[in-house]
Amino acid sequence: MTKAEFTERIAARLNVRRKDAAAMVEAVRAEITESLGRGERVQLIPFGSFEVRERKEREGRNPRTGERISIEGRRVAVFQAGKTLRDALSE
Repeated sequence: MTKAEFTERIAARLNVRRKDAAAMVEAVRAEITESLGRGERVQLIPFGSFEVRERKEREGRNPRTGERISIEGRRVAVFQAGKTLRDALSE
């Protein structure tokens, strides 16, 4: 599903204009992004939660040459599904 399709479904579900639904979707996306940027955890119970985790520096290989390279550590966003979402997927 694309962002446009998602927005269309939200507009239909809430019986609002597509423009208003697009603003809502964008506001949710922006708030999650900003919260994660501040290092906060975002919990949307019972859907799931987003958090930032640190990846350590590690050694890898260049697939073309086989040369060993150092891969820098970085922060990554992680999503963990809540019980309701996990149950819906297992049906």
